[in-house]
Amino acid sequence: MPLSAPLYTASPPDAVIRFFKKYATFSGRASRCEYWWWVIVNGIVTTLLYFSAVLAGINEVMAGVMIALGLLGAWLLATLVPGVALIVRRLHDANFSGWMALLLLIPVLGDIAVLVFVLMDAKPKGQRFDRPAGFQEQALAGN
Repeated sequence: MPLSAPLYTASPPDAVIRFFKKYATFSGRASRCEYWWWVIVNGIVTTLLYFSAVLAGINEVMAGVMIALGLLGAWLLATLVPGVALIVRRLHDANFSGWMALLLLIPVLGDIAVLVFVLMDAKPKGQRFDRPAGFQEQALAGN
């Protein structure tokens, strides 16, 4: 399956690979399983890094706390842009504008709204957000 199309039968490794390959791609669509596998994997990694810092703190190993918090911060920074891009692509698959992701800036209610949107089924009209290969090159050439 090409990266430009949503992968509706994504496995966890496929979802993670596609997440990083489409690092800052805000166009196109992402299937529910692509989105939710990434959410689960990201949750596991974040939780492990957080608890490693907590355990180091319990054992009073400040160097361990600093390393664990540094790794956690690096992970969160490295996944911020592709995470937003994935949310935008998931909204596209449900036929919503990617700008709806800005609802996440509204505490609680915005989170609930975006959660409802990403839970929705794929809509055929969401194909309007797909960009065929070579689309930008054609647009730049004036064709």
